Amino acid sequence: MAAAEAEDGQLSPRASLSHGKPLHPGTANRPTLQTYADEAILIDEDVDYAAKVADKRPLPTVVVQDMSGEMELLPVKSAMSSRRPRSPSTYIPDDPDFVPPPSGKRRMSRDVTPRRKQISFMDERRGKTPPKRSSRGRRSVSQSSTDSYSSASYSGSSSEEDDVSPREKHQTNAKGFSDFCVKNIRQAAFGRREIEIAEQEMPGLMALRKRASGDKPLQGAKIAGCTHLTAQAAVLIETLVACGASVRWCACNIYSTQNEVAAALAEAGYPIFAWRGETEDDFWWCIEKSISNEGWQPNMILDDGGDLTHVMFKKHPHMFGMIKGIVEESVTGVHRLYQLSKSGKLTVPAMNVNDSVTKQKFDNLYSCRESVLDALKRTTDIMFGGKHVVVCGYGEVGKGCCSALRGLGAIVCVTEIDPICALQASMEGFKVVTLNEVIRQVDVVITASGNKNVVTRDHLDRMKTGCVVCNMGHSNTEIDVDSLRTPELTWEKVRSQVDHVLWPDGKRIILLAEGRLVNLSCSSVPSFVVSITAATQALALIELFNAPAGRYKQDVYLLPKKMDEYVASLHLPAFDAHLTELSDEQARYLGIGKAGPFKPNYYR
Repeated sequence: MAAAEAEDGQLSPRASLSHGKPLHPGTANRPTLQTYADEAILIDEDVDYAAKVADKRPLPTVVVQDMSGEMELLPVKSAMSSRRPRSPSTYIPDDPDFVPPPSGKRRMSRDVTPRRKQISFMDERRGKTPPKRSSRGRRSVSQSSTDSYSSASYSGSSSEEDDVSPREKHQTNAKGFSDFCVKNIRQAAFGRREIEIAEQEMPGLMALRKRASGDKPLQGAKIAGCTHLTAQAAVLIETLVACGASVRWCACNIYSTQNEVAAALAEAGYPIFAWRGETEDDFWWCIEKSISNEGWQPNMILDDGGDLTHVMFKKHPHMFGMIKGIVEESVTGVHRLYQLSKSGKLTVPAMNVNDSVTKQKFDNLYSCRESVLDALKRTTDIMFGGKHVVVCGYGEVGKGCCSALRGLGAIVCVTEIDPICALQASMEGFKVVTLNEVIRQVDVVITASGNKNVVTRDHLDRMKTGCVVCNMGHSNTEIDVDSLRTPELTWEKVRSQVDHVLWPDGKRIILLAEGRLVNLSCSSVPSFVVSITAATQALALIELFNAPAGRYKQDVYLLPKKMDEYVASLHLPAFDAHLTELSDEQARYLGIGKAGPFKPNYYR
């Protein structure tokens, strides 16, 4: 094929890639069509890549054009390397320092019609030489694709500083503030955008911020917080500060922190001690930093799991005695509080948010119904249709998981210790079994009980190869992960938060998030549902902090039903929902006030 030239003197799409200047005088530029699966690229056999690299000249630039008409400017080699895997008969170097063999030795496929993409030269489209382009700004497809496994967060992407512990760095924000420890303060701008997105989906919490910020009901409150540090948690933190509180914060899970969100909060001047991938030692260090600081002593605790409460109770009893109130969100933390109360060691009032109606019926059910699928899809790419899944526990979390999995065609069975929950599962059409009955056949095991050693080493030994094991309960004790850390078993890291555990006979199971909470470790949760729980937490803090002496004793309390109903009412405008008002006669008949509460305190 001969090079073609347009009538106006400009190079046509079939002309040389060397901008009209032959690299080899006397040699015709012979563009050749090369096939990549169902695509075709027009390239020039005579481009001397070795010469280009040697004298640092930029590689030729081309425009990759979709059939829809969209254009993208790429160097030739980037355009080639970003396409589908090449066939064995073709070869294009990916290393810019690699010197290819003479063009005559290439085996090319000719007379193949392009089907999906076509390339035209920048010279022809704009009539000028393509601008120089730095390689620093370019990013390979393979690198960008790996970011999708970082829990709705780009904090899993590679960087030169990934191997440096944040505890070894000295970082300051733009105002010189340094009382924080995050992965990389330079991610703050991106984290701020994440927070702004979350605010749009958290109408109830934002409405509470608007209504309460003028009165400053938390003025004087010093809150030590330990929760999942996500964009949704950031909205809660900034709401508490808007209501007058000062805060110090750490993460309750070593894998759920969004690094860019932590950076955004640190940039805003909040003492944040959290990053994704903390070690156990880092975890406890961060809790200590959020508790103790010269000139600052907490008088309120917001906890998720009870770890911060436990550290303060054990190591700082004098500080614990000065706490005005504790707000606990998780079943694990609530269980610890009830144990302290039963033994007479709880010296401060505590609010059990986990068992509030707005937490149980919304966060535990609807959030888990959506996020469990998101986490499993991101980490395993599994198809659920026809898969055998066992869900250990049929509380609100288990109900959400079972509903979602059945909706995708999975064959779901349930394990339960509670006859009431077991009966509910049976009447929903789920077979109630013991784990020992089905452990050899199931494809996926999901724990959602909040208990300890629900899946033991014996169960893990009897699972079939390829079985996926994960936890949707709060604590990391439901799966006996420690029993897998033995010399005879091999661990292979496959993706972020995905490990293959190999047995000596070749069997392997897929363990997600090392047995920790899989939806917040491997995906994200719906901001709207988190808004309901966060508003409940904020109101509980306001109630405990402002309660007159004697209203709450040294015990664990449930959120008053009036507050549950208020939280729900904050979110109704998002659905344009309109409540019916009771008449005086109807209110007298029911024996309740026209404005509520409409349910007794024992209602769950």
